[in-house]
Amino acid sequence: MVCVIGWDIGGAYLKAARAEDGVVVAVTQSPCAPHLGLARLEEAIARVGQTMGAADRHAVTMTAELSDAFEDRARGVRSIAAIFSREIRAADIRFYAGAKGFVPKARLDEALYAVASANWRASAELVARRCSKALFIDMGSTTTDIVPIGYGVIASLGDCDGSRLENGELVYTGLLRGNPGTGLSHVPIAGRWTPLIDESFATMADVHRVLGNIPDGADSAPTVDGRPKTPQASRARLARLVGRDLADASPEQWDALARFFARAQMRRIEDQMDLQASRGVFDERTPVVGAGIGRSVIAAWARRSNRPFQGFEEFVPTTPQAKAATGDCAPACAVALLAEQEWPSP
Repeated sequence: MVCVIGWDIGGAYLKAARAEDGVVVAVTQSPCAPHLGLARLEEAIARVGQTMGAADRHAVTMTAELSDAFEDRARGVRSIAAIFSREIRAADIRFYAGAKGFVPKARLDEALYAVASANWRASAELVARRCSKALFIDMGSTTTDIVPIGYGVIASLGDCDGSRLENGELVYTGLLRGNPGTGLSHVPIAGRWTPLIDESFATMADVHRVLGNIPDGADSAPTVDGRPKTPQASRARLARLVGRDLADASPEQWDALARFFARAQMRRIEDQMDLQASRGVFDERTPVVGAGIGRSVIAAWARRSNRPFQGFEEFVPTTPQAKAATGDCAPACAVALLAEQEWPSP
């Protein structure tokens, strides 16, 4: 039996997937905040490593190199690779470098910028091998990836965060993090267009908590005010964005505000889809494949748009117990499975 553990090391969460003979059997995630100190990253890797157990191979992808814990991305990649290799004392560790495949730590300097933030490509590559044409959308806690697939290959123009942002392939909005007011100046409340207060009083987690879109166990980060993770407390945080208290409007009015924020978020994502669609890489008939903890939001959009939808987990061999988490943690699962296919045995 060949056992591979795939790792996706992010600036907010660390995710890992255990694959045995090409089947995902276990998936886990843990909070990871390197900007609060690299000890947090070390602790998360060690903790998840103990949970996942021993393996023949470890395949690593990352986005945490973007953290302001590091002076630049190259230093981030080197530091994360060094920390991982120190905490996971295994003989066979390789880092996913997108189109370059998997590279050992000894060759990391040859592929630093290919390794940086390549997790989106791993997930899309796995889907492309199983689906000749699709629009792959991964809504995570912080960002949303939009990746066109045509004739079984990735049709993206960008190959790093900068070029992906300018080509509409990466949107910095997700299910949990970020300010609900990003891109907005006014919102409707109590029959009036009201300017927003430019403070971090709430997050997108508050919006989606009110709307019931957050999967169980997906949100492990603290709230901005330290108060509970309840719909009522989330309504109160949203109220502060318009200079009000919870008692100043009804629950139905605050829920309507949450729906407005959610629609505004989806419009930002759709604008970038329109940019890509203008290249002719997909159209309204292209099936959508959704991944990430926000894929239910993407599935709802696909239904409203009369587009066929499938979850990432439907493309991955997995045990029933690991199926839902496979969709939540697509890049970790993808690098585990790609490593088994592409990584020659010693």
